[in-house]
Amino acid sequence: MLKLALYGKGGIGKSTTASNLSAAFSEKGLRVMQIGCDPKADSTALLHGGRPIPTVLDLVREKGSAAALSELVTEGDAGVLCVEAGGPTPGSGCAGRGIIAALEMLEEKGAFAAYAPDVVLYDVLGDVVCGGFAMPIREGYAEKVYLVTSGENMALHAAANIALAVENFAERGYASLGGVILNRRNVEREEEKAAELAADVHSRIIGALPFSGTVQQADALHKTVITAFPESEMAAAYRALAEEMLKQ
Repeated sequence: MLKLALYGKGGIGKSTTASNLSAAFSEKGLRVMQIGCDPKADSTALLHGGRPIPTVLDLVREKGSAAALSELVTEGDAGVLCVEAGGPTPGSGCAGRGIIAALEMLEEKGAFAAYAPDVVLYDVLGDVVCGGFAMPIREGYAEKVYLVTSGENMALHAAANIALAVENFAERGYASLGGVILNRRNVEREEEKAAELAADVHSRIIGALPFSGTVQQADALHKTVITAFPESEMAAAYRALAEEMLKQ
């Protein structure tokens, strides 16, 4: 089982990238599970026609330990197994603690043994790397962490902070840094700044996704690019990135 995690600043296109990677992995005949670790619970939306799915935390609040595994995991497009951790009621609780509770519930229910995925992909908000958001790194859930960034300063800053957290946990035998994914926004010196980040964190750019209107067109259809425009240049870029990640 290949256990991967995508981290990056909110709004950087991480969930779109994750969903297209899941679809690309699935195309190769791999059984894929995508786990959204963002309180907004929209990581897997493109795999469900834009419709929300029940979150682990909502089901736990409603049913407690009686919540069935089949309720926690929903099959989406391309057969991708989708899970949304969810978050606390707005204005109360800690989103990081919510991620911990959700992942512990999946473990308790034997999700990974029951579904036996070939690839598990965690989609994690990276603006803050507190204990909950760092859980996929520090508890052995993920083996490789990928930083999704553009050349925008705030995105680069968030990616550098995540890399520092990964480095700290790697010394304890946890997840290691797999590389940097440049999700282009066509800002000035973008590739140069992304390369500087990769060098600073002792890593490399493993893929550079073009800034493409095809992504927005697919989003408007509530689908991944892989599903909506399978012959497009953008779909080929996601497939190439998936191939590179499988080589790690």
